[in-house]
Parts: sequence; structure tokens; C-alpha cells
Amino acid sequence: MAIFRLPGVYRPQGDTHLLCEALKEAGVRGARVLDVCTGTGRVALSAALHGAARVTAVDVSWRAVMSARANALMRGVNIRVRQGDLFTPVKGERFDVITINPPYVPNLNGEPGRHGRERAWDAGPRGRATLDRVCEQAPRQLGPGGLLLMVHSALCGVETTLDALRTSGMKASVLLRHDEPFGPVMRSRADELASHGLIRHGQDREELVVIRAERA
Repeated sequence: MAIFRLPGVYRPQGDTHLLCEALKEAGVRGARVLDVCTGTGRVALSAALHGAARVTAVDVSWRAVMSARANALMRGVNIRVRQGDLFTPVKGERFDVITINPPYVPNLNGEPGRHGRERAWDAGPRGRATLDRVCEQAPRQLGPGGLLLMVHSALCGVETTLDALRTSGMKASVLLRHDEPFGPVMRSRADELASHGLIRHGQDREELVVIRAERA
């Protein structure tokens, strides 16, 4: 699928495609879907094209918002796109399905990215700055029986994510796993990550996981 992308917006990659696969497997026909950290809107588009009744996409970046709106217009699908941090633009609303491809690359030298394209992947020293917030906040945005689908690297701690979601009252498990070559950002940080014991020296691949969590 050809995608329009303004400079600085996260390019759809292996994690994007894995999340789209999980979304298709879950089935969203007739559902109210929220895609957070939407980037180009690729996952939101997938939801709309698979029959979701209503799709909302959110991103903190205005460039991402413009890209997602352009892609929806080019495909002729109706997607509501909002700018803002995580669930802030949809506070008080409830959804049947939430999808999210959050920043999850460890940034050992600083805080999560706050400006420019780095905020699409920089996620603090453990890579969990956004993940932990999602685990806490997402259940409040789901209706009864609602479903969360979230992709991230196993380097960030799969069990940590599962435990956090279960603590929030969700039934959580790993839905999909995929071995993926390092992208440009991970390759540039491999030596530093290895020196801190987060990966092996010479490692050039990571496992991506899609977490599935259901609200009771």
C-alpha cells in the first residue's frame, strides 16, 4: 500500500505490518477503533478497510496528523484524526479496539524524545516511558470486552508489559512474535546497548511482539 508521509513522520516498518496483521486476525467489522501514535495512519487505514464502524487516529505530531488525514482522503475512507498526547484528545470516550505502536527504543543518554522525529521512537533508558503509560491508561478507554493490541520490542520486557496490564485488570497474552533485523536507529545504538547488557555484542536482530489484552 502506497503511503504519503511528511518528513519526520515514522515510516511504516516491520512493527507496523505486524500490528496490521494482528488487527486483521482480531476482526474489527462494526467496531469503534482507536489508533494511538498513528504516524502515517497506516494501521487506522487497515481498520477502516476491514470494516470498522468508526476509526479515530491520534498522534502528538502535527506532521503525522496531516499525513494520516491525507492518506485517509486518498483512500476515500472516513477517519477522524486528532492531535494530542496518547488518550488526551479522546478523554471520556470508549472504544471496542485500541491499537498502538508506541515509541519503544531505549535512549540511554536521555529522556523520551519530545521534539522532531526522535519522539517516534525514543522511549527513555528502559524503552518503557510510553509503554508504562499505555498500560495504565488504555483500560479506561475500552468498553466492556474491549481489546488492546500493542506492538513493541522484546528488549523492553514482555513480562513487564503483561504484568502491568494484568495489574490494570486486563487479561493479557502475547498474540504474535516476529524476528526482525535492526532498523537504522537500533543499528546506530547497538554498541551502546550491548555495553549496558541490553543486547549481545554483535546482535543485529530483535524480537517484536504484539500484546493482546482484553478488558473483563
